[in-house]
Amino acid sequence: MSRPNVVPGDPSHVSVNAGRLWTGGLATALVVALTAWIGVLLAQGVLDVSLAKTAVVLNVSNSLGLNYAVTAFLAAVAATGLAHLLSVTTPRPRSFFSWIVGLATVGAMILPFTRDGSTASRVAVSIINLVVGLCIGSLLTAVLSRTVVDAERSWQRR
Repeated sequence: MSRPNVVPGDPSHVSVNAGRLWTGGLATALVVALTAWIGVLLAQGVLDVSLAKTAVVLNVSNSLGLNYAVTAFLAAVAATGLAHLLSVTTPRPRSFFSWIVGLATVGAMILPFTRDGSTASRVAVSIINLVVGLCIGSLLTAVLSRTVVDAERSWQRR
């Protein structure tokens, strides 16, 4: 495996293996979509919690599980684009990415409590949103640590 050339001391030079980044982003999106779908199945099928449609879930079918999965998939793809953009335009992109994903996850967790529905439904949707956000953040950070090289090695830091 060859490493892209990075000039020592040149923090403006960033090399992104875009093919692997986006393939990893699509794999992340698939995992996240399955996570959302399983969350809906668990809440509705096993725990017998009637989930109300949240404001952020896209309406592409009559199935809440499919709608949630598609929404989560698109959120992961958007997060991949954001991470790619941050990698080539900002110093310390990992910090910015972590904050943005973290705050978006907190917002998605709070949103169900602003809608009508039972407490069980609100809590279940909030937990599903938390797990989806954690998947996006952790998996994309891992992908980026293997596909982006910069002088500061910002994605490789823990």
